Amino acid sequence: MEQPDRGEEPAGGTADAAEALDHPLPDGVRRRVVALVSDAFGGLTVAELPAPLRQYARFTPSRRAKFAGNAMAAALESDPLFRQRIAERLKESQPELAGAVESGAPPAAADPVDVAALAYVLRPAGWVKLVGAAGEEAQRADAERADEAGRREVERLRAELAEARALTRTENEQLRTELEAARKEAESLQRKLRSALSDVKRGEAALRRTRGEIDGIRAEAAAHVSAAESETRRLKARLGETEAALEASRRAAREGRSVEDMRLRLLLDTVLDAAQGLRRELALPPVSVHPADTVDAVEPGRMTPKDIAARALSETDPALLDQLLALPQAHLVVDGYNVTKTGYPTMPLEKQRLRLLGGLSALAARTGAEVTCVFDGAELAAPVLLAPPRGVRVLFSKPGVTADELIRQLVRAEPPGRPVVVVSTDREVADGVAKAGARPVASALLLKRLSRSS
Repeated sequence: MEQPDRGEEPAGGTADAAEALDHPLPDGVRRRVVALVSDAFGGLTVAELPAPLRQYARFTPSRRAKFAGNAMAAALESDPLFRQRIAERLKESQPELAGAVESGAPPAAADPVDVAALAYVLRPAGWVKLVGAAGEEAQRADAERADEAGRREVERLRAELAEARALTRTENEQLRTELEAARKEAESLQRKLRSALSDVKRGEAALRRTRGEIDGIRAEAAAHVSAAESETRRLKARLGETEAALEASRRAAREGRSVEDMRLRLLLDTVLDAAQGLRRELALPPVSVHPADTVDAVEPGRMTPKDIAARALSETDPALLDQLLALPQAHLVVDGYNVTKTGYPTMPLEKQRLRLLGGLSALAARTGAEVTCVFDGAELAAPVLLAPPRGVRVLFSKPGVTADELIRQLVRAEPPGRPVVVVSTDREVADGVAKAGARPVASALLLKRLSRSS
């Protein structure tokens, strides 16, 4: 078929100039027009397509409708030659409906959306009225569908209301039954309460009787104590007599050995042998601690964190930290993120941790102090995969527990008197650990000490 030249005006150009839509196409009609153009698109060669549409030539109709819908609608409106070629393909694919639309008498049974779409592409005389009538018909159909959907929704809501009312009645019956059961249970509990009050009164009476018996026993015990004191005095008198007799026997022993002296020595040897046997049986260890060693005091020559704090050193002098860590059995507790965000806040958290732990490992190796670094792990989604460096204990707080609270727990776990140094700029942490006996220092002091080591 001979194609008209791109520069020629198609035959329908005059009609297009005479008729034009004064409002946008209805959405349903526009989608149908795009679908028709997308289907007829494949029957054209690349040369017959407008330049903006040639990149979609190899697309399937569904993909063309999805990605090139706006471009095809614009070309259909602005390029009469492209519209004429699409119209010819539609006449070939739908000859009966296309002929009826061109004649101005579309069949009554035809879908108004299809009629409007064909009229928009073919542009017969009066096509604007066909598109408008189809849009109104589509809106009317949508309204009817909406009314039908509304009626169905109302019926559904009525059914749900009836079901809810029935359920409410059932629940009310259940509540009445439960209320009756609760009333009966309350009456039973009241009876039990009255019985319990009666038992309490009986118990109070028994308690009063018991108290009377106790008072009698106390009086009897006082009498026994008085008798025991009398017996003690009598025994003391006899003991004095015995001591006097013993002294007399000692004098007799000094004068010469007698049978009584031999019997006394035999008794003494028996007691000694029995004591040695008891000592072997109990296997008591030799005494290494004396009572005076259990008294808590400061020995001469030993220093505490408070002694060092009293020296004339600046709070920012790294030598202060060296003196603190030189104390025997010193324990350094570091508030990790407080230090890293003071010293290098722009680095990622992982690099912050690695840099701080590397410096703490070197410090632990140089001073021999116990080092614990605490990080806040309350908001971590998963455990941190981290290999602690040599000489540094790394701890993350549990969910719901802050790093500050974990530091205070570590300080409280230490025995009184052990030197504990806490590195944190947080005033609340510093005040809390100071009350527990630890020595707080600023994060800047540790950063200066680490930078001097590096």
